[in-house]
Amino acid sequence: MASTLTRDAETATPKTPRHGVSSTQSVLRRRLLGRPRTAKERLWAWLGPAIVTVLGGLPRFWDLGRPHQLIFDETYYVKQGWSVIRNGYELRVRDTIVQGGSTFNVPGDHQGQVADSYFTNGLHPTAYGTDADLVVHPPVGKWMIGIGENFFGINDSFGWRFAVAVVGTIAIYLVGRAAWHLFRSATLATIASVLLAVEGMEFVHSRVGILDIIVMFWALAAFVAILADRDYARKRLADKVAGMRDAGTFIGSNRLGGPRLGWRPWRWVAGICLGLGTATKWSDGFYLVAFGLMTVLWDLGARRAVGVRRWISATFIKDAIPAAFTMVGLTIVTYLFTWTGWFRADNSYQRHWAATHPANQDNGISPDSSLFGWLPDSMRSLWQYHVEMYNSAANITSFHEYMSNPWSWMVQARPTSYFYESPKRGQQGCDVDSCSKAITSLGNVSIWWVATVALFVLLFFWLLRRDWRAGAILGGIAAGWLPWFMYQERTIFTFYAVTFAPYVVLAVVYICGLVLGKETDSAERRRVGRLVVGGYVSLAVAFFVFWWPLYTAQVIPYRQWQLHMWFPSWI
Repeated sequence: MASTLTRDAETATPKTPRHGVSSTQSVLRRRLLGRPRTAKERLWAWLGPAIVTVLGGLPRFWDLGRPHQLIFDETYYVKQGWSVIRNGYELRVRDTIVQGGSTFNVPGDHQGQVADSYFTNGLHPTAYGTDADLVVHPPVGKWMIGIGENFFGINDSFGWRFAVAVVGTIAIYLVGRAAWHLFRSATLATIASVLLAVEGMEFVHSRVGILDIIVMFWALAAFVAILADRDYARKRLADKVAGMRDAGTFIGSNRLGGPRLGWRPWRWVAGICLGLGTATKWSDGFYLVAFGLMTVLWDLGARRAVGVRRWISATFIKDAIPAAFTMVGLTIVTYLFTWTGWFRADNSYQRHWAATHPANQDNGISPDSSLFGWLPDSMRSLWQYHVEMYNSAANITSFHEYMSNPWSWMVQARPTSYFYESPKRGQQGCDVDSCSKAITSLGNVSIWWVATVALFVLLFFWLLRRDWRAGAILGGIAAGWLPWFMYQERTIFTFYAVTFAPYVVLAVVYICGLVLGKETDSAERRRVGRLVVGGYVSLAVAFFVFWWPLYTAQVIPYRQWQLHMWFPSWI
């Protein structure tokens, strides 16, 4: 199918208009949305990614409970997920262990290990103490993990990871929908889904019960929503302006030229998704900024394209202000709603802090904390909790063997090892002297390395060719990547890049679209393009198969594990 990276000329003569669509509508729709796609193209834009999603979901759910033990940061989120389901807030793990009718103190640096053992061996009821815990992330991701635990039982490690497998699988479909909205090509939409299905970091996070893929999922859902809003708004604008022109009432020189577009339901969806994402990790707040700017800039271009001369003021009043109220407002409301469990509990962390810290005293909220006196005590207590959350997260600066600088993330210079064991002959199916059993969060380098080059191509097409698609993809990468450069003194890891993995995939798909060629290219040129893109996608799948043992904790000979460690920094 044809690539749609090439623009249809805004002045192209439209085909015979369909029934019920005037000639003016047809011209404006084509100018704002490009060539109309056929029913067959639209059908395959749904079916292609859907089929890939089913196929990509199978390996994500296969043997999901392997290994049956808490790995890496599951030590926090699996326990906290179960706690919020049972209590509405997070409890600290106990500092004592009950064994044989006797109680023993557990040193602080071993408390997590003891609780891990309790969960692995089905002794979770005794893993928690009675005190609320200070945590550094909001509750939504833990609620989602906890729902899976509640559904399958806390003793089932499949349940620990069920939620992340669900969102990791749905993301395959969502990235296909994003590609369709961007490129209007069912082929490129399907390729996008295939590439995310075999993207190693996304795959590993679909099988490990931690928060980052949930952060990625809600941001991606919001991205698809604002892309859908772009189509909805432009069609609505074209139809309204066409009606005004046909009636002779359109005056593009008006200060607030062009019609109001009314309710924008997809913006509501985006705001709610961003609220849920921010309530998983605050880093999704950067996507609110990026996507908010995108949607307003798209409106700006649309009003200019239909002939509004004072398009800046018109967009600001009729589009930007409503967008701010809708997206920012819904994000905040949704975020606060997710703290319902904390509000309802009596013993949640700092729940009654405000009662002992009157607003007219210097209590650490601000130099003049009386400014917060108008807030209810519950909200002032929540604010103080957030201050402590931020300070606690900002002070995570201790050395970790797998910490990495964000400069290295795109080239996957230092992937994170989540789990490693060295079975010997006769152990866990090892039939040689020494084996390896590992889970490594290594991105599919055939995707990430190409995407690193693609960044420069995207910058060229965005800045010099004014291609909005290149700008949208760059915005998604920037929102997930650039903020970490402000926190280089913190202990941070390459796997944080999973939040912008979908946009890395879309960057590669953009290159695939260029290689496939334009609809007007010769048959030979397009045949060569299909061969090159088909070969590349096959290579990406082959790389995924090659690293499969290191994504899924398979027991392999140690020598075979070494063959996967291409660089010393990967070890």
